[in-house]
Amino acid sequence: MTTAAVEAKNLFKVFGRNPGQAVKRLKAGEPRDQVRDAGTAAVIDASFRVERGEIFVIMGLSGSGKSTIIRMLNGLHDASGGEVLVHGEPITGIPAAKLRGIRRERIAMVFQHFALLPHRTVAANVAYPLELQGVGKAERLAKAEEILGLVGLEGWGDKLPSALSGGMQQRVGIARALAADTDILLMDEAFSALDPLIRREMQEQLLELQQKLQKTIIFITHDLNEAMFLGDRIAVMRDGRIVQIGTPEDILTDPANDYVEQFVQDVDRARVLTAANVMERPGSVSVTDAAGPRRALRTMRDARMAAVYVTDRSRKLLGMVSDRDALKLVRRGESSLSSVLRPVPQAVGQDDVLIDLFVPAAESPLPLAVTDAEGRLVGVIPRITLLTALGPSTTETTEIPVILDPVPGSVIDEALAGGAVDGPAAEKEEVR
Repeated sequence: MTTAAVEAKNLFKVFGRNPGQAVKRLKAGEPRDQVRDAGTAAVIDASFRVERGEIFVIMGLSGSGKSTIIRMLNGLHDASGGEVLVHGEPITGIPAAKLRGIRRERIAMVFQHFALLPHRTVAANVAYPLELQGVGKAERLAKAEEILGLVGLEGWGDKLPSALSGGMQQRVGIARALAADTDILLMDEAFSALDPLIRREMQEQLLELQQKLQKTIIFITHDLNEAMFLGDRIAVMRDGRIVQIGTPEDILTDPANDYVEQFVQDVDRARVLTAANVMERPGSVSVTDAAGPRRALRTMRDARMAAVYVTDRSRKLLGMVSDRDALKLVRRGESSLSSVLRPVPQAVGQDDVLIDLFVPAAESPLPLAVTDAEGRLVGVIPRITLLTALGPSTTETTEIPVILDPVPGSVIDEALAGGAVDGPAAEKEEVR
């Protein structure tokens, strides 16, 4: 197993007169409320790993312990029990001078209320971590201007923070953290003070920055939609304990308990679930190019569809064939489907979120094709499956997609049986 960027092992934090006794009693199984005479248990036996380059979101309601945890990860709060490791090295219980060095070189933090120095210019605020590192003035200001361009604040370096909007000030806070050039970025409710539209813009910009910089980000929030949008994985906290850790899809589709299930019931599933989460196996609506028209017709008949997808032997999607075109090949005695392949009008990727699939699904004459990065057909999504994925459904419905006008089943059955199809029925087909 590779070394995690950050690892928490059985962390406890108790505020009060006797934290040691409180931790001992909590380990023995006493509930949080019953140890209040010894102290207030903010974090109880929390363990997790954050991998390098990951956005790890810790979320929960007010008082759940999430902000306390993030302050333990950079030593702003001492642990009452357990330990924190950064790149495999413990930072709990180390000398203050060494801890300050780790903060300068490895861990930067973005605060909820910006924490900008009001008497310094924007550029000087951004350059402040470099000043603490002993970098010369010209070099650190040049670096600050570079980082300001990265966060969309080019040309604002000589302004004071008071001249900037809230969203712009938060960008300065992010730029300051990035200027420190640390591997790990801690963000404590970084966007919660912003208006909804600005908040969404900041979330999108953070993901854009992450694509370029690949930092390890630990993000604290009480907003489930924000957690689902940003997080590679999410830790859900309640009353000081972590109750579930998983991907956004795991949290949404397989909640660990009633609390998590209730927590996620109002989340916008269409912006969280992806094609890979809801797709079905493609075998029932696809054939290989070597299968021939009779096999294609048989597959259509069994699936009650008027067309199927066609792939090569490696499952790469080549196109689709209709029942009408397959019948023509049978009449002509041809065994290859290549001459009648039609292009696939719509195909989506495995990571496309459901909100982006409705228009393609509506326009697709077949269940929506899902392909991987190499263009292989890895799944299909019927329209009813897409709709059902947005919420609980107890009704089972079979969708019968139609492409053009389906050929009568009797004609297909006759063709599959090897009978003549060049009589009246065939003539009828030709003029339809």
